[in-house]
Amino acid sequence: MTDEWKAPAKASADNGDEKSWKLLEKTLMASIEEQRRARRWGVFFKALVFIYLFAGLTLFFQAIDMKKNPGGGSAYTAVIDIEGMIADKEAASADNVIGSLRAAFEDSKVKGVVLRINSPGGSPVQAGYVYDEIVRLRAAHPDIKVYAVISDLGASGAYYIASAADQIYADKASLVGSIGVTAAGYGFVETLDKLGVERRVYTAGEHKSFLDPFQPQKPEETAFWQGVLDTTHKQFIVSVKKGRGDRLKDKEHPELFSGLVWSGEQALSLGLIDGLGSASSVARDVIGEKELVDFTVEESPIDRLSKKLGASIAEHLAMWMGFRGPSLR
Repeated sequence: MTDEWKAPAKASADNGDEKSWKLLEKTLMASIEEQRRARRWGVFFKALVFIYLFAGLTLFFQAIDMKKNPGGGSAYTAVIDIEGMIADKEAASADNVIGSLRAAFEDSKVKGVVLRINSPGGSPVQAGYVYDEIVRLRAAHPDIKVYAVISDLGASGAYYIASAADQIYADKASLVGSIGVTAAGYGFVETLDKLGVERRVYTAGEHKSFLDPFQPQKPEETAFWQGVLDTTHKQFIVSVKKGRGDRLKDKEHPELFSGLVWSGEQALSLGLIDGLGSASSVARDVIGEKELVDFTVEESPIDRLSKKLGASIAEHLAMWMGFRGPSLR
């Protein structure tokens, strides 16, 4: 090939390479710009989410503040819910209820406290803690009255707590009472024999394993355990009598302490309650401050879910093992 043909070919190749590099450069620049644009949008959306979260939290805390301080300087009735099982780590634990009570009594705008009860009972220890605190707060703040209002159910440990109030109200169809103590379990002795399983238990202490569901019951241990339940029952009765006083018709109706439960209408004639009404009617007609402010300690949804799962697992494990401790329900 002659030199005059080689030169144009070389020039053409150089031009092609230059165009390729320019195209590559343009593509890279476009890609970089696109990444920059994506980062800017990412920062923008993250900032937007943060702003939304901040605004939501602000509104949430403002709502709580309004809930605790409605109407500016006006007076109101404090409401505290006692709902579900009364037990440690539950929503109706002594810690939660007592914390709510103290907050209500320390609020200068509170003119009365309503315990809004819907509970089958639970731990005698937790119920006793709340009972004692209500008695203490009533003595320290004689100008603030406590009213227990039973909705669907106020039984056993829940009634234990209610009896510490100045007055108790319920609906005519509410279930009230169940003043008794229970402890339940299962026995698997014959089951193990049929399966050919040998139970081996090593203890230090003659009666350490007296509640073991895989061993036969001994009469003296059964009598001992019954004594524990009877003692707890007597404590329950003493507290109810102390709280209700002469209003309780227990002399005419000794079955009041048998563990039976009555409707609100029946409970009124037995002296278990003082009247028929709801939380709002008591606030309006008895306390004289119809505005209700909720002082109940609120748990997060995650806490409630985790506690329910944990309690469910523990309860089923206890049932499987065949033992459940004393309970006011």
